[in-house]
Amino acid sequence: MITEDKLRFQAANLSAIGGIDHGFFTRLGGVSDGLYESLNCGVGSRDVPEAVSENRARVARLLGTEPGKLATVYQKHSNIAVVADETWARETRPEADAVVTATPGLVVGIVTADCAPVLLCDPEARVVGAAHAGWRGAFTGIVEATVAAMTGLGAKPDRVVAAIGPAISQGAYEVGADYKARFLATEPDAERFFANDDGTGEPHFDLPAYVADRLARAEVGEIYDLGLCTYYDETRLYSYRRSQHHGEADYGRQISAIVLT
Repeated sequence: MITEDKLRFQAANLSAIGGIDHGFFTRLGGVSDGLYESLNCGVGSRDVPEAVSENRARVARLLGTEPGKLATVYQKHSNIAVVADETWARETRPEADAVVTATPGLVVGIVTADCAPVLLCDPEARVVGAAHAGWRGAFTGIVEATVAAMTGLGAKPDRVVAAIGPAISQGAYEVGADYKARFLATEPDAERFFANDDGTGEPHFDLPAYVADRLARAEVGEIYDLGLCTYYDETRLYSYRRSQHHGEADYGRQISAIVLT
């Protein structure tokens, strides 16, 4: 089950846990204009910095904390997860693709625009995390790195509850035969995540299902996929691939975040 207000989607498995709040935020309810309309939270975009700061402040306030309590990283499609006990200035953000914390009141988040956002929580250990899982990061182990970082703070994989937020769906994610060949050369069992387009014959990749599989391999106890596609939902979600198909110069990023209250 998914619940939704103007600004965010929430996963039923995470909403059932007391003492946390979370959101897979949409592009609605912010102050950005033009290509970035309206809740663009991507500091790496070419949006007006003051607008991005206000959008991020709105996210923090909706999650019950102060605007300065939102910790995000400099995402590089890596398999690096870091622990946060405070926020970083934009210039000192670590290069990573997941951030975890056991600090109450500190919001940890990642931004996406087709890649899969994953929010995680061990309710007993009181540890939460947010991961940015594009195909490169998922393929090289960002999911496992996130679970390991949480384990270092006292979590246990089989107690972890995880939710996969809006990401590009298989129908919109044409990847090409060369991509598939390179992928399967290293991971032949991933054949089941590819399907050929009926019209073009080109392979399409099921990124959310692959991320769910990596979560299962990491022995995460409970996994839920919201089943929302960034590419097709132009009203509510940003999409890098859609922006490329439209010939746009840049694109917004939605944020997914979680906090121990």
